[in-house]
Amino acid sequence: MNNPLLKVFTAPHGSAPFSSIKNEHFKPAFETAIDEAKKEIDKIVENPEPPSFENTVVALEFSANRLNRISSIFFNLNAAETNEEIQKIAQEVSPLLSEFSNDVRLNEALFKKIKSVFLNKDHLNLNPEESMLLEKNYKAFVRNGSNLNEDDKKILRDIDIKKSKLGLKFGENVLAETNAFELLITDQEDLSGLPEGVIEAARMLADEKKKDGWVFTLDYPSYIPFMTYADNRALREKMAKAFGARGMQNNEYDNQQNVLDIVNLRYQRAKLLGYASHAHYVLEERMAEDPDKVQSFLEKLLKKAKPAAKKEFKMLEALAKKDGIDIMQKWDGAYYSEKLKKDMFDLDDEKLKPYFKLENVIDGVFQIAGKLYDLHFEEVSNIDTYHEEVKTYEVKDSKGEFIALFYADFFPRKGKRNGAWMTSYKAQWKEGKTNSRPHISIVCNFTKPTNSKPSLLTFNEVTTLFHEFGHALHGMLANTTFPNLSGTSVYWDFVELPSQILENWCYEKEALELFARHYENKELIPMELVGKIKDSSNFLEGIATLRQLSFAMLDMSYHAHDPASIKNVKEFENDAFRETRLYPDVDINCMSTAFSHIFQGGYSAGYYSYKWAEVLDADAFEAFKEAGIFNKEVASKFKENILSKGGTEKPMVLYKRFRGKEPNVNALLKRAGLLA
Repeated sequence: MNNPLLKVFTAPHGSAPFSSIKNEHFKPAFETAIDEAKKEIDKIVENPEPPSFENTVVALEFSANRLNRISSIFFNLNAAETNEEIQKIAQEVSPLLSEFSNDVRLNEALFKKIKSVFLNKDHLNLNPEESMLLEKNYKAFVRNGSNLNEDDKKILRDIDIKKSKLGLKFGENVLAETNAFELLITDQEDLSGLPEGVIEAARMLADEKKKDGWVFTLDYPSYIPFMTYADNRALREKMAKAFGARGMQNNEYDNQQNVLDIVNLRYQRAKLLGYASHAHYVLEERMAEDPDKVQSFLEKLLKKAKPAAKKEFKMLEALAKKDGIDIMQKWDGAYYSEKLKKDMFDLDDEKLKPYFKLENVIDGVFQIAGKLYDLHFEEVSNIDTYHEEVKTYEVKDSKGEFIALFYADFFPRKGKRNGAWMTSYKAQWKEGKTNSRPHISIVCNFTKPTNSKPSLLTFNEVTTLFHEFGHALHGMLANTTFPNLSGTSVYWDFVELPSQILENWCYEKEALELFARHYENKELIPMELVGKIKDSSNFLEGIATLRQLSFAMLDMSYHAHDPASIKNVKEFENDAFRETRLYPDVDINCMSTAFSHIFQGGYSAGYYSYKWAEVLDADAFEAFKEAGIFNKEVASKFKENILSKGGTEKPMVLYKRFRGKEPNVNALLKRAGLLA
């Protein structure tokens, strides 16, 4: 077979040859690349020379390069442009990858060499990055079963294979349930309250599906505006219940048993390795260190946020009562929040959207990256992509040196999961005099252009774009020697700092002036609106914080204890939500069965990271506020100590080097308006 995945990539910057890759290429490519990687491991093990940092640790770090590249291409496609065939291949290759990973981590002879180097580390004169790589490798072996006996190693292998398959199945089920639902409206009166652009998009979707009327789906750009603006409460209820029922309908896509199986397998794995729980296992490699510290952090925020959230909720209830609603339900939250925002600030997203044409916001975030970090972005057409909507950019510095390749994929499709994320198609590393630069991508689900309007973003979509672009900068500006310490390869509760800090620029007049222009007449956003955006930045912050805390607490409830006693996912979830609940429960809905962050993504025992990183970002942004949001000196310190360093040193060491002190939780509470 003439397989493009097994050839040297000769396209510009060695970019992936997407248009040449067919589904049938993937499995043979994985099998060949795994065989190659096994031979590379054998070579390390069979090397007759005494184990050294170079011939063991560095050799292992640069092994399996082709396998890593194929994996990044395949699993990114499975998230952004999947189909039944790709999903079937994922189920077939995931066990092969788990098996290979365990073959490496449970290889006694290889571990013996790593351990020999590790025990001799004080005599090796390693720099901080080399020391971190050695420590990370040694711990990876220990934390993945190298010290287990043979019987327990077999159990571990079995757990890992089952776990990888269950995670994939969980995600496939959520996507299938998301795609399966649609609301067809045929009576124009049922569109009352919806903005013109939302109605036009729904009409276009109906036309695509060859239906008369207006079609709304559970994809965010369709679902969120409907829940925010639709006056028809019964239809809001129908949409909300469909959204909340994903993975919990006792059908072929039901995730209830998958949730129980995943959390039990994670617990069994942690116990096998000598940890009290999955959370104890995970948090050993986090800034937070252990579940007690996370719980204490969450409870401290809960104590501040809950009174504010209850007060805000009463304001929403008072507004709903004017419409004859005695009991606020979940499908009323976004609708009355938007009304309250209009009442309090005379501000609504429909007034803002004309100033946030997608292309202008992209240009704005590029300009901000230029002002802060001397980066220049040029859209190019010579880079192959996996879909015609994907845009590609060459990123260069002020000297014209190539920094990164950047892919951007903005709109919902049937084969793309919901949400927004940053990912990588190729890591950055150094070898000899070569600094091999990264290929970074962001994937979003924004409001599509219609026949009469370009893509106009809600302000929430603007902050989402900035958030994911912050992650992208972390990847693009990577400047480390080793690929597994590069870019976003950092502690999970540190990874959100670069993304969340960039959101702050969305609220600043100096930044908005760069890109917020009316899409028709090019007029700059009125300063009155800028003031309102700033004033509303803390709007319903208590409720928003309580919501994030509820997710983090649910995550820790699943993972910080033995889950064997959990028999009913819905009942367990209700119990976990007791302290954070504002709305009445909906018995046919369940968060857990579609909680992809922790059951498919990498956030298990780590969802608290969003709030943890908010403390870091609030504290870090104060440094910019004090000196000026485009201050080159502060930006340079942030770039050199945070963005370029990846995981080469402990996060707190890097943070203190940037800020001169540890972060203070009061910075977040002050910004959120939760300090008395």
